[in-house]
Amino acid sequence: MRLWTLHPKYLDRRGLVALWREALLAQAVLSGSTRGYVRHPQLRRFLEGRSPVGAIAEYLRIVHAESVARGYRFAAGKIRRATDRGRIEVARGQLEFEWDHLMAKVRRRDPGWYARVVQVK
Repeated sequence: MRLWTLHPKYLDRRGLVALWREALLAQAVLSGSTRGYVRHPQLRRFLEGRSPVGAIAEYLRIVHAESVARGYRFAAGKIRRATDRGRIEVARGQLEFEWDHLMAKVRRRDPGWYARVVQVK
């Protein structure tokens, strides 16, 4: 399970689709709908917040908005309703680590996308 801290606009097509699936799985775990992955390290930052379900719902809304901007049809109805949007804390070092990791992956699997986003950092 990989739940990127980076904004989904930097993910290539494969990365965005995978993120949607994995974030839906995370939502199921955080809401108690499944018993697997309950101790997964990617969920820790959501669990440490005030509203884990609200935070993952907000995360999914952002991923969904990016999918709409690209013309994809992710099912918004799969996002749970939450009254508290929740927030997660993120360290700058985490962002830098993820950026380098993403660029290494995208350079190999989608050189065209890599050329579009590599200049951002």
